[in-house]
Formats: sequence, C-alpha cells, structure tokens
Amino acid sequence: MKNVRTAVVLATVLVAGIVPAALGETAAFASTSAPALLPAEVGNVASNGPITVTTGSGRPTTLRLKAAVPGGVTGPLTARIRLVLPDWPDASWSEARTAVLMTSTCAVDGGEAAPCTWRAAPDPAEPRVRFVALDLPTVEAAPEIGYAVTIGLPADLGWMLGSHGARVQLRDPSDTTVSEGELQVVVDRAPETRPLGAVHARDRSGVLWRYEATGRTDMVLKARERVGGGWNAYSSVVPLDGTRALGTGDLVARDKAGVLWYYKGTGDPDAPFAPRVRVGGGWNTYTALAGHADGDLVARDRDGVLWNYTRTGLDSPLFKPRVRVGGGWNAYDRLTTMGRGVLARGKDGVLWKYDSVTSPTNPTGPNSSPARPFAAPTRVGGGWKVYTAVAGTEDIVGLYDEPDVVARDASGQLWAYENRYKSGTVVPGGTPVPVGYGWNIYDMIF
Repeated sequence: MKNVRTAVVLATVLVAGIVPAALGETAAFASTSAPALLPAEVGNVASNGPITVTTGSGRPTTLRLKAAVPGGVTGPLTARIRLVLPDWPDASWSEARTAVLMTSTCAVDGGEAAPCTWRAAPDPAEPRVRFVALDLPTVEAAPEIGYAVTIGLPADLGWMLGSHGARVQLRDPSDTTVSEGELQVVVDRAPETRPLGAVHARDRSGVLWRYEATGRTDMVLKARERVGGGWNAYSSVVPLDGTRALGTGDLVARDKAGVLWYYKGTGDPDAPFAPRVRVGGGWNTYTALAGHADGDLVARDRDGVLWNYTRTGLDSPLFKPRVRVGGGWNAYDRLTTMGRGVLARGKDGVLWKYDSVTSPTNPTGPNSSPARPFAAPTRVGGGWKVYTAVAGTEDIVGLYDEPDVVARDASGQLWAYENRYKSGTVVPGGTPVPVGYGWNIYDMIF
C-alpha cells in the first residue's frame, strides 16, 4: 500500500506539472510547484525521551509523543509502542508475565487518560529478542498527533534496570506504516526500595568498619563508617542472611573461647546491630562457618564433616540441634555466604556454588530435610586462588536484586563481582569491578 500511495502522489505531481505547460504557463512555474506537493513517505515520531521509569516508586513516568503524519494520509490510525526486554532473571519469567506487571494510561491530543494494557509481542523475524507492546488509542489522521502515555513498574521488575530501546509506529487502515520513531526507556530503581548491600571489615586493632553500597559501578562503596571496637575478640564473624545498607541483616560471631554470639540487625544504618546474645559454647570444634537459606548456619568440623543448624525463629535458642550433612568438605579452603546459598573455594582455586533447598518458610519443599540442605553444586570457575579474601554480599553492583561477591587480591585491591545467572542459579561472574586499594589493613572482610 505504501508504494501504491507513493505512485498515486507521484502521478498527481506529474499531472500538476504538465497541465500548466499545456495552458501556456512557463516550465519554471511547473518545476517549482511540483516538489511542494510531494509529501514525506513516512512521518517522524518524536518523544520527550529518553525517559526514566523508577521501579517500585509508585510514581509513573509520562512519555509524550508527537507524530508527524504525511499529507494525503486518511482514515483512522492505530499506534503501537514495542519495547525490547533484557534477559530474564530466571526461567520462570516471560513476556506475558512482565507485561501483566506493567501499568499504563494513554491519552491522545489532550484527551482524558484511560488505562491501556501491555501484552507479549514476540516477533517471528527476531525470535531471540523479547518484546512487549502497548497499543495506543485509535485516532483520525491529522498533520500532527500527540500522545501522553504513563508507564509504571513495580519493584518486582527491578531486574529490568538499564536502557531499553523502543519503536513507535503509526499505521493506516491498510496496515501501512505512516509514521515511526525510536525512543529509549531507562529503568532505574528507587533508592529506598533497592536492597543494596553493605560490606564490613575489621582492622587489626579490632575496630569494625561498615561500607554501604551505592548501586553504582564508578564508586561501588560509600566512605567507611565506624561500627565499634572490640571485634578482635572474635576468630570468626559470619552473616546469616546478608547485611544491607538499610541496617538489616544478622550476624553470628565466635569468640576465641569458642562461644558463639548472635547480633541481630536493627534496621538502623548508624547502629546496625543490637547488643549480642549468647548462643552457646563449644564452637571451636569447627574450622569454617557459613550462613545460608533464611538464616540457617552450616559448620565444618576438623574431620571435614559439615553440620547444619536450622533457625528456630527465636532469638534464643537461635538454632535447633545440629544435623549431619556429610563428609569431604575439607576439599575447600574457604566457605562464605552468598544469598541463600554457600560459595566454596577448592584448594585448586575453583569456586563452587551450593544453592540452599531448605527453608523454615517452605518445610515441605523438595529435598527439605535439614540433612540435605543443598542442591548439587554449580561450578563457578577457576582462578580464585589469587584472592586472600572472598566474601558474599547483598546486591552492590548487579542489575538484579541478587547477591554479589567481593574479593581482595594480594596487593590489597578489592574487586566486586556482580551477579549473573548460570545453570539456573546466581553466581559471581563477568569482569570484576575495582572497588579500591588499601584493603590489606583489614584481617577480616564479610
């Protein structure tokens, strides 16, 4: 239809140029008149973008579009925005699930806004690209058409962080494109809703310092803040469920006499831990501790046997009696918490991820026995022997609300590995982001 319309317009122009000459007009008049009658083949759609939509803020962003429609176009026009989506955070996501969570209102030419619905819009020509689409109100053709579209994204779509391209197209009744344009939608996250992590480090005088994440890659952590002194009383300090910039997250700490203490997160970044509560003695029998699941703890004894301590849901007693998981864990020289799972570094420098499959909130889930707390391990990769410290954190540089990892090399440089998905689990990966130098002043990082 596009070619037909162009041919008709071109024929009209030629006739307009011929007739005046036949009536005795000059050829110069004909040549200057003809181009003015030739419309653009496809009009342009301009936006007030790129626009930024903040997930979880409850405040939608308004996208404004101005479509220039070529002369000669008639009939009602339909319009559609088609947005490109990033990779899914996990296999359960889809275009349809994403579209359901997106909310919008649409208005045309200053009219009243009404709810409009996003939908999955796969393209057979681009099977590897994921799209969702929004159909705008139908309107009669005019030289210029204005649209106002609000876009709201809930916190559940925080994994969409980044800049996403979108195409806007207007079509006539024959489904021919008459106007089109490209725009950018930037997805951000409200600072108060993004569960950013915090890194803690103990210096050799026993002072504990706290570094809150910024969510940026150019400056991963804020300047350190002093938590307090006396932490050199402990031979091990372990997050049970990750520590966060908002001041949440619990710890356990084992003193040199083998007594385990519990520090509950307060939710106050200025004083992130409540006064300690005694858990019990005898913990010097273990050579490694790591949190997992929803605050559970695993402990490895000197024979390489791993034991699982399930949370009771109380502050005291904190754990149920231990349950034997199995032997062979002396193959690892480092265990650290990563989200609901555990990272284990082999003596050959290969890092492995064990995902928790138990949870107090899901006691009947698959393999929910405390004696089988983990799924089969996923190999993260080799080369991790170069680091003198490896610690799991909450989200500090990743695009998703998933845990990251920090690692210190022998020179004292700290690196951050953002989360990525591999074989259905979250692991540290990609190119590490430099955090800063001078971290050799600390003898413990968590």
